[in-house]
Amino acid sequence: MSHDAALREHLIQLLTGSHAHADFNAAVKDMPIELQGKRPKGADHSPWELLEHLRIAQWDILEFSRDATHQSPEWPGGYWPATPAPPDEHAWEKSVRAFRRDLNALCDLVTDPATDLYAKIPHGGGQTILREALLTADHNAYHLGQLILVRRLLGAWK
Repeated sequence: MSHDAALREHLIQLLTGSHAHADFNAAVKDMPIELQGKRPKGADHSPWELLEHLRIAQWDILEFSRDATHQSPEWPGGYWPATPAPPDEHAWEKSVRAFRRDLNALCDLVTDPATDLYAKIPHGGGQTILREALLTADHNAYHLGQLILVRRLLGAWK
Protein backbone atom coordinates (compact mmCIF):
# COMPACT_ATOMS: atom_id res chain seq x y z
CA MET A 1 0.00 0.00 0.00
CA SER A 2 1.34 3.44 -0.89
CA HIS A 3 1.93 6.09 1.75
CA ASP A 4 -0.90 8.14 0.25
CA ALA A 5 -3.38 5.24 0.42
CA ALA A 6 -2.29 4.44 3.97
CA LEU A 7 -2.80 8.04 5.06
CA ARG A 8 -6.27 8.11 3.50
CA GLU A 9 -7.17 4.85 5.27
CA HIS A 10 -5.95 6.21 8.61
CA LEU A 11 -7.98 9.38 8.13
CA ILE A 12 -11.13 7.38 7.44
CA GLN A 13 -10.54 5.27 10.54
CA LEU A 14 -10.00 8.43 12.57
CA LEU A 15 -13.20 10.00 11.21
CA THR A 16 -15.42 6.92 11.55
CA GLY A 17 -13.82 4.46 13.92
CA SER A 18 -13.96 3.83 17.61
CA HIS A 19 -10.37 2.90 18.32
CA ALA A 20 -9.89 5.13 21.36
CA HIS A 21 -13.50 6.04 22.20
CA ALA A 22 -17.12 5.37 21.34
CA ASP A 23 -18.08 6.30 17.80
CA PHE A 24 -20.91 8.54 16.66
CA ASN A 25 -23.38 5.70 16.18
CA ALA A 26 -22.89 4.47 19.74
CA ALA A 27 -23.11 8.00 21.15
CA VAL A 28 -26.50 8.77 19.56
CA LYS A 29 -28.11 5.32 19.74
CA ASP A 30 -31.33 4.88 21.71
CA MET A 31 -31.40 8.40 23.12
CA PRO A 32 -34.75 8.72 24.94
CA ILE A 33 -36.83 11.47 23.39
CA GLU A 34 -37.80 12.86 26.79
CA LEU A 35 -34.12 13.45 27.66
CA GLN A 36 -32.90 14.90 24.36
CA GLY A 37 -33.49 18.48 25.51
CA LYS A 38 -32.48 18.09 29.16
CA ARG A 39 -29.40 19.75 30.60
CA PRO A 40 -28.14 17.80 33.59
CA LYS A 41 -27.20 19.78 36.71
CA GLY A 42 -23.87 21.46 36.11
CA ALA A 43 -23.83 20.83 32.34
CA ASP A 44 -23.88 23.64 29.80
CA HIS A 45 -25.55 21.63 27.04
CA SER A 46 -28.30 19.12 26.42
CA PRO A 47 -27.81 16.05 24.22
CA TRP A 48 -29.74 17.89 21.48
CA GLU A 49 -27.47 20.92 21.63
CA LEU A 50 -24.38 18.73 21.39
CA LEU A 51 -25.76 16.68 18.49
CA GLU A 52 -26.74 19.78 16.55
CA HIS A 53 -23.39 21.44 17.25
CA LEU A 54 -21.62 18.35 15.92
CA ARG A 55 -23.81 18.37 12.81
CA ILE A 56 -23.50 22.08 12.09
CA ALA A 57 -19.73 22.23 12.62
CA GLN A 58 -19.05 19.16 10.51
CA TRP A 59 -21.36 20.47 7.74
CA ASP A 60 -19.55 23.80 7.80
CA ILE A 61 -16.11 22.17 7.53
CA LEU A 62 -17.29 19.95 4.67
CA GLU A 63 -18.85 22.81 2.72
CA PHE A 64 -15.84 25.06 3.32
CA SER A 65 -13.63 22.27 1.98
CA ARG A 66 -15.52 21.84 -1.28
CA ASP A 67 -17.30 25.11 -2.05
CA ALA A 68 -15.56 28.46 -2.50
CA THR A 69 -18.90 30.29 -2.18
CA HIS A 70 -19.86 28.69 1.15
CA GLN A 71 -20.70 31.13 3.92
CA SER A 72 -20.07 29.84 7.42
CA PRO A 73 -22.60 30.50 10.18
CA GLU A 74 -22.05 33.44 12.50
CA TRP A 75 -19.58 32.57 15.27
CA PRO A 76 -20.37 31.27 17.83
CA GLY A 77 -24.16 31.41 17.89
CA GLY A 78 -24.68 29.96 14.42
CA TYR A 79 -22.97 26.74 15.46
CA TRP A 80 -25.53 25.91 18.17
CA PRO A 81 -29.29 25.31 18.05
CA ALA A 82 -31.56 28.06 19.34
CA THR A 83 -33.10 25.94 22.10
CA PRO A 84 -31.93 23.11 24.38
CA ALA A 85 -34.71 20.82 23.13
CA PRO A 86 -35.36 19.55 19.61
CA PRO A 87 -38.20 21.34 17.80
CA ASP A 88 -40.14 18.10 17.27
CA GLU A 89 -40.03 14.34 17.82
CA HIS A 90 -38.31 13.71 14.49
CA ALA A 91 -35.52 16.27 14.81
CA TRP A 92 -33.04 13.95 16.58
CA GLU A 93 -33.10 11.31 13.84
CA LYS A 94 -33.09 13.97 11.11
CA SER A 95 -29.93 15.49 12.62
CA VAL A 96 -28.32 12.03 13.00
CA ARG A 97 -29.01 11.27 9.31
CA ALA A 98 -27.59 14.64 8.21
CA PHE A 99 -24.45 14.11 10.31
CA ARG A 100 -23.91 10.67 8.77
CA ARG A 101 -24.53 12.00 5.24
CA ASP A 102 -21.98 14.78 5.68
CA LEU A 103 -19.46 12.43 7.31
CA ASN A 104 -19.80 10.08 4.33
CA ALA A 105 -19.29 13.00 1.95
CA LEU A 106 -16.16 14.06 3.82
CA CYS A 107 -14.88 10.47 3.71
CA ASP A 108 -15.57 10.39 -0.04
CA LEU A 109 -13.57 13.58 -0.45
CA VAL A 110 -10.67 12.13 1.57
CA THR A 111 -10.63 8.80 -0.29
CA ASP A 112 -10.93 10.30 -3.77
CA PRO A 113 -7.49 9.85 -5.40
CA ALA A 114 -8.10 13.12 -7.25
CA THR A 115 -8.14 14.97 -3.91
CA ASP A 116 -4.70 16.32 -3.08
CA LEU A 117 -4.72 16.15 0.70
CA TYR A 118 -1.75 18.54 0.96
CA ALA A 119 -2.77 21.21 -1.55
CA LYS A 120 -3.96 24.48 -0.11
CA ILE A 121 -7.69 24.96 -0.57
CA PRO A 122 -7.82 27.85 -3.08
CA HIS A 123 -10.28 29.87 -0.99
CA GLY A 124 -9.02 28.58 2.36
CA GLY A 125 -6.24 30.88 3.41
CA GLY A 126 -3.71 28.08 3.76
CA GLN A 127 -5.92 25.23 4.97
CA THR A 128 -5.74 21.82 3.31
CA ILE A 129 -8.17 18.92 3.05
CA LEU A 130 -5.83 17.01 5.38
CA ARG A 131 -6.13 19.75 7.98
CA GLU A 132 -9.92 19.91 7.62
CA ALA A 133 -10.28 16.12 7.99
CA LEU A 134 -8.08 16.14 11.11
CA LEU A 135 -9.98 19.13 12.50
CA THR A 136 -13.28 17.33 11.97
CA ALA A 137 -12.05 14.15 13.67
CA ASP A 138 -10.69 16.13 16.62
CA HIS A 139 -13.81 18.27 17.01
CA ASN A 140 -16.14 15.28 16.71
CA ALA A 141 -14.19 13.24 19.28
CA TYR A 142 -14.26 16.11 21.77
CA HIS A 143 -17.99 16.68 21.56
CA LEU A 144 -18.87 12.97 21.37
CA GLY A 145 -17.13 12.64 24.72
CA GLN A 146 -19.27 15.47 26.04
CA LEU A 147 -22.41 13.84 24.66
CA ILE A 148 -21.61 10.57 26.38
CA LEU A 149 -20.90 12.34 29.68
CA VAL A 150 -24.21 14.23 29.46
CA ARG A 151 -25.99 10.96 28.70
CA ARG A 152 -24.36 9.36 31.74
CA LEU A 153 -25.45 12.25 33.94
CA LEU A 154 -29.00 11.83 32.62
CA GLY A 155 -28.94 8.06 33.20
CA ALA A 156 -29.23 7.41 29.45
CA TRP A 157 -25.93 5.62 28.78
CA LYS A 158 -25.64 1.86 28.92
